[in-house]
Amino acid sequence: MFLLTGDDLHKTILGCSDGPASFNAELTKIGGKVISADPVYRFSTEEIRSRVVEVCPLIVSEVSKNRNDYVWEQIRDTDHLVQKRMDAMEIFLTDYEQGKSYGRYVEASLPDLPFETGAFDLALCSHFLFLYSSHVSLEVHLNSMKELCRVAKEVRIYPVVTLEGKCSEHIGPVVSELENDGLDVSLQKVRYRFQKGADKMLVAKRQEMNSIDGTS
Repeated sequence: MFLLTGDDLHKTILGCSDGPASFNAELTKIGGKVISADPVYRFSTEEIRSRVVEVCPLIVSEVSKNRNDYVWEQIRDTDHLVQKRMDAMEIFLTDYEQGKSYGRYVEASLPDLPFETGAFDLALCSHFLFLYSSHVSLEVHLNSMKELCRVAKEVRIYPVVTLEGKCSEHIGPVVSELENDGLDVSLQKVRYRFQKGADKMLVAKRQEMNSIDGTS
């Protein structure tokens, strides 16, 4: 969903709002440098496991009721969805305590992150900003994007549609604000397919200054 290349995987990466996902564990295993930030990391392994098991049937029920809103290709059906989510959770939970002790899982939430300016080459945020536009205000979106752009040279957000599959109303104001701050902002097609309409990510980069004439 983020079009990560081999070069990207060698960068210092922040996974923001990662939750019980396996990306940190899997990238660390192959030598990558990644920190995940999420408020859920205040909880223990068993507390997270219990919560995921508790809410999983509710999520499956919602997806089943709205199955026409999804593309059943990379994920074949709801059973496959549950399997993939639970497999990812187990990889995460197996890594969680050790990763937390090494500082790879940090309790933090947008729009305030406990990292130094420019600490990361790349920040990734999936299924939070824009997706929950009806619950998260424009102000929080703006502050969150500015904070991500503060701590990372490049930011990628997926998806840019709401839960209803419509382009978020916050996209226009966010893009304008970031461009006013001097960032290069674009929407790029991705290969990941599950929610219909969720085929793009937002990319924001700091403009690199030309070393010869000083122009961007």
